[in-house]
Order: sequence, then C-alpha cells, then structure tokens
Amino acid sequence: MSKNSPIFLDKLLNKVEKEEEIGRALSRFLRYHPINEFEPFFESIGLKPSEFAPFLPRKLMYLNDAVDLVENYRVLCNYGIARSNIGMIYKEATEVFGYGTGRLHSKILLYEELGLSKTSVIKIVSSSPPLLIGGDAYDDFVQVVKELEHIGIKQEWIMEVLSENSFYDWGRILVLLRFFTDTGFSKEELGCLIRARPDFLLDDSGKTAFLLVGLLLKLGAIRKDVCSLLLHFPHVRVGNFLENLRQGLLFLIELEMDTESIREILCMRTDFFGTHTLMKPNSLLTYLSTGKKRLRTLIKEDPDQLEKFVMGSKISRIPKCHDSACSLKQKKDFLMHLGFVEGSKEMQKALSMFRGKGDELQDRFDFLVKCGLDQNDVCNMIKMAPHILNQKVDVLEKKVNFLVHNLGLPLSSLVAFPSYMSYTVERVKLRFFMYNWLKERGKAKPALALSSVLACSNKVFAKLFISHHPQAPEVWENYKKTLYSS
Repeated sequence: MSKNSPIFLDKLLNKVEKEEEIGRALSRFLRYHPINEFEPFFESIGLKPSEFAPFLPRKLMYLNDAVDLVENYRVLCNYGIARSNIGMIYKEATEVFGYGTGRLHSKILLYEELGLSKTSVIKIVSSSPPLLIGGDAYDDFVQVVKELEHIGIKQEWIMEVLSENSFYDWGRILVLLRFFTDTGFSKEELGCLIRARPDFLLDDSGKTAFLLVGLLLKLGAIRKDVCSLLLHFPHVRVGNFLENLRQGLLFLIELEMDTESIREILCMRTDFFGTHTLMKPNSLLTYLSTGKKRLRTLIKEDPDQLEKFVMGSKISRIPKCHDSACSLKQKKDFLMHLGFVEGSKEMQKALSMFRGKGDELQDRFDFLVKCGLDQNDVCNMIKMAPHILNQKVDVLEKKVNFLVHNLGLPLSSLVAFPSYMSYTVERVKLRFFMYNWLKERGKAKPALALSSVLACSNKVFAKLFISHHPQAPEVWENYKKTLYSS
C-alpha cells in the first residue's frame, strides 16, 4: 500500500525532523502522531486526495476496524481487478464495499454465468462499477448484450472494444440502440454500423451520437439522410465530427446568415462541416478584406467556396470591385434599400459623403439597428448625417458604448443628433467633463441636449460655458493636456 501512495508518504516525511536515521525519526513521530490509514489506502487504489476526502470515515482511523471494506477490496484484487481501477469502483459504487461475506463474489459470478470470460468480467465491472450493485444497471447491460446479439454482434466483439479506463452507462446505450432502430435502420444495417463505428455507442455512452443526430434533425435533415450519413460516416471520431459541425453552425450565424440558408448549406454539406475546422469569421473577414454581406452572398451562391476557408488553408483575397462604377452601384443599392429615391437630392448628398467600400455600409447600418435603435430611426439618421457610416463597426461600437455607459444617455439621443457619431471620443469626454464641472457649480443649465454641448466650435463653447467661472479656463486646459497626453 505504501508503494502506491507517494503523495501521502511525501506529506508524512515533510512532517518528520530531518535526521540521518530516518527510520528512527519516523517511528518517534508515529508514536505520538498516529496516521489515518484510510488516506494511503484510498490513494493506493487510484483516488486523488480531492476525490477521497469525502469518503474518509469520521470515527475510524485504522483499516482493521473496517472489516467489510478490506474484505471486499481483497475479493476484487483476488479476482484480478487492477488496484488502480478499484478506486473508480469505490467512487461510483461505494455500497459494494459494505457487502457482507460472499455477496460481492456472487455478484461477480453472475456475469460469468452470462457466458463472459473472466477477462471480460474484469473489463465490464472496471468500466461500469454500478453493475456490481445490480438492479437496473444489470438489467440494462443484459438487454444491451441481447440486442447486439440480435443484430449479429457477439459478446466477444463487445468485450474487445470496451476499455477499462472508460465509464459506460448501459441504460443510455440501450436507449441509443432502440433509437437507431426507430430511426429506420434495418437489422443488417445497424449491425454493420455498430461494427464499423463502435464509438457511436461508446463515446460518452452514446450521448455524443444522440447530440449529433438531434442537431441534424433540428437543422431539418430527414431521417433517411441521417441514416445514410451514419452508414457512410467519415473516418473521424464522432465527437470531433460533432464539434466541427457546431463550429460550422456558429461560423454561419456569426456571418449573420438567415436561418433558412444556414439549414440548407449545413444539410447539403454535412460531411464537409463535420470533417473540417473553419477559420474564425472575424479573422477571415480581415484576411479577405471584405464585409459580412459580401461573404454571405459568396457562400450562398457557391457553398464550395467554404473549402478555401478551412483552418490552415492559404487565404486569397476576394477580387475587389476597384472601379468606381461597381462601388457606386453598391452604394446606390444600399440607399435605395433604405428608401432613398434614385436621382434624388438626398441620394446625391449621401453618395457625395460616403467614403470607402460600398459593401461595408450594410454591416454598419445593421450594427446600429442591433444596438437597439428602430430601423426607421436609423434610416432617418442616415438621411440627416450619411457620413456616420464612414466609420468601422468597432469605432461605432466604442462611441455608442461611451454614450450609454459613460454619459448615461439613452440611445434615442442619437435619433435627434446622429452627428454625435462623427465626433471623437476624446472631444466628447472633454466637452462633457467641462459641462459637468460647471453644472456641479451651478454655472451651466442641467440636462442640455447633446447638440448643445458638442455641435459648437471651441471658440463658441468657451464663450457659452467656460467664461461663466473664473477657474474654468485653467481646469479646461489642464484636463485637455491630461486627456491628449494619455
């Protein structure tokens, strides 16, 4: 036992005075400090201190006082179960170690009576400790064996694919087998499927396969297609396939693709999504030097383009529309979608103020709507101040956050004064710092509109605000230096 409890021994030796005769020092220490024998025992059977702490008896210190525990431990050892696996049995089926004489041995023999070899019994009780308790766990296991034999899979094969180091829930495995039958698999198909892909049953006791099938059905796949996918499953673990498919779903969601298109693309290219890991959308958009709208359109028109966006692939930029005609058309289409009339003065004004790429305008407009503004209000804001869409989404986000979280103003303030988005955060900070300073001293009217504080020039601001307090000019200059030097 001491050979298999290094943590306990190390802790014990650290408490003993360092002497040349370590044996004598240890004996002297133990004479006055008896140890709790359950600590090295639990460590020796494969449990970590954090795992066995809840199992330490409150009123016992010596193993000789736990007769049933020691006897049942010996039964398991004598049967051939590895010492390191006994800890898992104790953790998952503690009551087994309270059995009276002969009971545990008789439980083990039940599995030999099913026709299992001793090696197989060791495997199943090590990987499924509740089987030693019996009851539903035993019934589920027996039923799984029967159903597998019914589809042509023998006990010997089952035992070969099990791992002593895994944990199996036979009740869940049984439910999955019956679910496969209900899904439409024939007896022969199900037998071929399980033999080819035992991980469907054994990865997390079938939970992973359940989640995969559930996701596919939720996306709109029909049962026939699900059966076909599973029967011709790619050479990847089902867990990896599920994770890749989920990441693919998130990829399309982050591109803000509509639900119907997401379902269509995922169901059409399930194999691809399950066997490949795609780049993160934000990184991809940067590499491609394009916006979400254009990438969405590209993928919808040709889903095969997704193969170029696999993690580790060499990314080539999407050919751009460099000519002014293409860019102008994109801007016009965007404005007409918002309700602008082609050829109108409003449209001409907006077109003259837009800078940069036409395909990025929609993403910036969508951001403002997602912030909580009404779409019609945003349209009116663009008509009043088209230039606010010349800024990248991250810049717009920074300014909106400052308005709401730092100034404490409602989003609706932007509807009346969209030009707020044109000013730098530093200018807004400086103006409102001064305005609040004066307001606290009764030298400025409370609750002034955004435009009243921001729209005027510095010269006018000084006349309307700063001149009202003798210390204000110095405070203004000092804060300005601090703000622009940081």
